Amino acid sequence: MEQRAVQTQYAAGHGDPKKDAGSGTTCTGEVNGERTAAAASSSSSAVTEGWREERTRSVEDNEMSRPGLAAAYRTILSGLGEDPQRQGLLKTPLRAATAMQFFTKGYQEKIIDVLNDAIFDEDHDEMVIVKDIDMFSMCEHHLVPIFGRVHIGYLPNKRVLGLSKLARIVEIYSRRLQVQERLTKQIAVAITEALKPAGVGVVIEATHMCMVMRGVQKMNSKTVTSTMLGVFREDAKTRDEFLTLIRS
Repeated sequence: MEQRAVQTQYAAGHGDPKKDAGSGTTCTGEVNGERTAAAASSSSSAVTEGWREERTRSVEDNEMSRPGLAAAYRTILSGLGEDPQRQGLLKTPLRAATAMQFFTKGYQEKIIDVLNDAIFDEDHDEMVIVKDIDMFSMCEHHLVPIFGRVHIGYLPNKRVLGLSKLARIVEIYSRRLQVQERLTKQIAVAITEALKPAGVGVVIEATHMCMVMRGVQKMNSKTVTSTMLGVFREDAKTRDEFLTLIRS
């Protein structure tokens, strides 16, 4: 299966991210006077199989692991020089543990369960697009938030997916520890495997707090990734139509 993921980091005022995302090349932006460029290198086969993976965590697992997570947060507070026993922090370890389980609740869900009752036979062969889907995730390198918007388009092949399920796919994969390149590809592959459409396009524009709060500390930087499959990759007119519509 042909797949492409293109990443660009933008400082304010540098280029049109949606336009560049469909160019078929690794784009570069300028951050603090330095040129930066990155291309996704995740294993295609691992991502393709991932959409059928079993849940790795259950509600029962949450209950069992929460005390251990809370203890770990208590250790972190002590390591930061704080006193976990002071009034304002007494319940913080448990709150933080519960919050982290919510932030990563995608591990409790399986894509195939979400889609099974929402795929319909339909004589429709024009492009379907859902854009500006809010996305919240956690950077697996620094455990800080990633947030932004996801745009999804596909060209049906006599089968369509309930529109809300596209947002559910985003939610399941984003609510895990992630890198944006892999997230983009996982969404596209899940739709492709479920519907066997003529093509799928996914574009994600996101802000990474690991770039905003630490490191280069660039408040207006954004990362744009895209995955184009099938006719979205092979046919420039189809790809351009998708990119034009998500910009409108």
